[in-house]
Amino acid sequence: MNYRHGYHAGNFADLLKHTALCELLRLLTAKDKKLFVLDTHAGAGGYDLASAQARRTGEAEAGIGRLMAESRTGMPGAVARYLAAVQAYDRKFGPAGGTLHRYPGSPRLVRAALRPGDRFVACEKHPEEAMLLKREFAGDRAVEVRQADGYHAVKALLPPVERRALVLIDPPFEATDEFQVLARAVRHGLRRFATGCYAIWYPIKDGAPVSEFIASLDGAKYLNMELDLGPRTPDGKLATCGLVVVNPPWKFEEAMREALPWIAARLGPGVRANFSASPGSLPAQT
Repeated sequence: MNYRHGYHAGNFADLLKHTALCELLRLLTAKDKKLFVLDTHAGAGGYDLASAQARRTGEAEAGIGRLMAESRTGMPGAVARYLAAVQAYDRKFGPAGGTLHRYPGSPRLVRAALRPGDRFVACEKHPEEAMLLKREFAGDRAVEVRQADGYHAVKALLPPVERRALVLIDPPFEATDEFQVLARAVRHGLRRFATGCYAIWYPIKDGAPVSEFIASLDGAKYLNMELDLGPRTPDGKLATCGLVVVNPPWKFEEAMREALPWIAARLGPGVRANFSASPGSLPAQT
């Protein structure tokens, strides 16, 4: 997979990941308790949809572009809130209109949801992406940007002093052993902070490593969600991805079971949303 997310900003994978992220942030900030957020592979922070990278793939048009064209009437609440967050970011760069010019990466969606007293650390290992991320949040004291290995940050920053955390892990999946490294990082995080909420995105090109990764979560309470574009996807293009949320907050599953099938239906014929869950043994974060 291509590490530079500018090629893929606003694609179908972002629809799954960012709808879920916005809903997690809404639910976790509903209580009057401080929250720590860690984004382990944060990317550049925001993306120009008119850039050469975005225009080369056209993935935003087939993803966020389709949702933006939909009527808000009857739209699931989680989807409407996600689209509102996307539009709010885009308006920072120009007047509102029918076409999006900028798309928020996960750090921007997190920043928009932060309350006074919440803490946010965004890590990015890739030098160019880290430089862009620092520019994106220059002068913003609410965001701590680190050019660092996000997996190491899981070890270094957990458990947080706030005792409540959302950890977003969205690796590049360039390394052949990424699933194994990811599984170790999640297990380590859960050992250090068992009640944290962990949202982990992954691509599906070979079912075996995905099954092994999900099996490694045995004993945890999780909701696993997958979005499958179906056999019409051109060869070589990512067609299926997933997001597993460990220790999902109350009402998150209900919201996503409404939102994700609605999104799938708007992406074209044959697109499917799949869910699996484990009751687990760990308590959900409150």
